[in-house]
Amino acid sequence: MEKIRVKVFSYDYRLLEESVKTIMAQLSHKGIIITGPIILPTKRKLYTVLRSPHADKKSREQFETKIHKRMIEIKNPTKEVMNILRDISLPAGIDITVKDLSQ
Repeated sequence: MEKIRVKVFSYDYRLLEESVKTIMAQLSHKGIIITGPIILPTKRKLYTVLRSPHADKKSREQFETKIHKRMIEIKNPTKEVMNILRDISLPAGIDITVKDLSQ
């Protein structure tokens, strides 16, 4: 059985949820068999910097970035599915990867 896996990434989880709903609506409207959205672990990156440029080494500040991820699996994809995924308009800040899982 053929499958493709669509992963959607974003720093903003609200934007991510909205985009995943848009993708799911467009695919389910055409009667395509889909699984998901599956919530993948959030990747967290922590940055520690000194507050002062010269002295006081103990005074530090921490910043973090979080990358939120969702996954959708599409069974028995056709060219129409690929056209839908290519032509979908998503807001800035959303990244999509499509992987073919055919055997």
